[in-house]
Amino acid sequence: QGDSARDGRPHVVISNLEHDSIAKVASALEKEGLLDVTVVAARHSTARVHIEDIEAVLTANTTLVSIMLANNETGVVQPVAEISQCLRNWSKRTGFPRPWFHTDAAQAIGKLPVNVNVLGVDYLTIVGHKFYGPRVGALCARQNAPLHPMLFGGGQERGLRPGTENTGMIAGLGRAAELVTLHLRDYSENMASTCEYLRQRLRGEFSEKVLFNAFTEGQARLPNTCNVSILESGCGGAAVLSRTKVVVASVGAACHADRTEPSRILLASGVSEEAASHALRLSTGRHTTHADIDSALDDIRQAIASLKKQINS
Repeated sequence: QGDSARDGRPHVVISNLEHDSIAKVASALEKEGLLDVTVVAARHSTARVHIEDIEAVLTANTTLVSIMLANNETGVVQPVAEISQCLRNWSKRTGFPRPWFHTDAAQAIGKLPVNVNVLGVDYLTIVGHKFYGPRVGALCARQNAPLHPMLFGGGQERGLRPGTENTGMIAGLGRAAELVTLHLRDYSENMASTCEYLRQRLRGEFSEKVLFNAFTEGQARLPNTCNVSILESGCGGAAVLSRTKVVVASVGAACHADRTEPSRILLASGVSEEAASHALRLSTGRHTTHADIDSALDDIRQAIASLKKQINS
């Protein structure tokens, strides 16, 4: 919705790391002539968007900025709170209205502390199955943040989303959120511990052939995500996963598990095409044990051995 300070098409800013649920919607609306979109590139050195790159593309018509909180493929945490402050400072300095700010926090809930007031966002989206809840999503919006219905019909959910509410799923999502808040520290520590053990085992097993993608020591990241490339000739990520018997993983986003081309997210994060084509996205969970990791490594090792035997035969 425009105002007197904005007299052109609405302008939306996103990053090139966003999930397709953001990126494709923005692209489709732009093609329909409903808004202008600027896609800000992540810096290859950090796999993060940088505040100054966001600020550089803001205009009087910028109505929305949408930057994910944590990337689903690399695990890298984006500087959402800092971007929020940047938007406020920019508005004060220029006199233009502050753009509304949305973050996709789907991957962060259940792994990191998430507080809308600390983040300073106007909108935050979550989905239950990412933190062991029911497969239903929710949008958290500040009271003054505009919301408009996409569908029309009944007056459910304050007229914003027609249709009889799925009470069981809604209650389940709320209960899962309560539980994950109560036990977040334990869950996160176990994920981090087993993920570090996974990295140690991978280094020990494949030594110089191992490359951890978009990984920088000390950088804020999800505790459970390990994006790794094992640079064995002829052993691309998809080929390795086709030979595993225990490991269930993907080469990119899990919802694109059927794709074999290098992940656009890894390429945008500064990963070479060769490394991206060998990538495995491995994750640990609340109940993952060292024994589970050992079993997974045995499985990956046999898959690579099987591929090399086929190549050499």
